[in-house]
Amino acid sequence: MSDKPNHDTTDGTRDVATDGGISDVEREQQIDYMNVEINLLKPATPFMRDHLRIIWIGFGIWVLTTFAPITATRLAPDLMTQSMPLIGFPLHYFLLAIVGPGAALVLSVWYARKRDQIDEKYGIEQGVGEPETTDTVPDDAAATDGGIDE
Repeated sequence: MSDKPNHDTTDGTRDVATDGGISDVEREQQIDYMNVEINLLKPATPFMRDHLRIIWIGFGIWVLTTFAPITATRLAPDLMTQSMPLIGFPLHYFLLAIVGPGAALVLSVWYARKRDQIDEKYGIEQGVGEPETTDTVPDDAAATDGGIDE
C-alpha cells in the first residue's frame, strides 16, 4: 500500500497521486506547455506526445503519396507508364500531378484540425492580439513626398 495521498475527482472516482501528492489530472493543469523544452525523441508532456504522433502520421502519409508513385514507376515501368483509359495520361503522371498536390492539401487541412483538437484538449488558446490602432494625422500635416494638401 502506498503512503501517497489520493484525490477525489469530479466524477466520484479517486486519482492516485504519483508525484509529491499531485495527481496526474492536477499536474496536467499546471504544465505550461508553451515553455517546456522540446525533445523529438522523448517528448516531455502528453501534449507533445500527441502532437508528435500527428506529425509522424502526417509525415508517413506524405512520404507515401510523394515517393510511392516514383518508386512504383522505377520498379514497374510498364504498368505505370500505360495510358489510363478515361483520361489518356500515363498513370505515373496522374499520380504525381494530381494525387501528390491533392494529398498535400488534404494533409494541411487534416493537420490544422487535429492540432486544434489537441489545443482544445489541453486548454491551449491561440494568441489573438488586440488590433493595432492607427494614430490620426492632423489636418495641417504636410505630405512626406513634398506635395501639398489639396
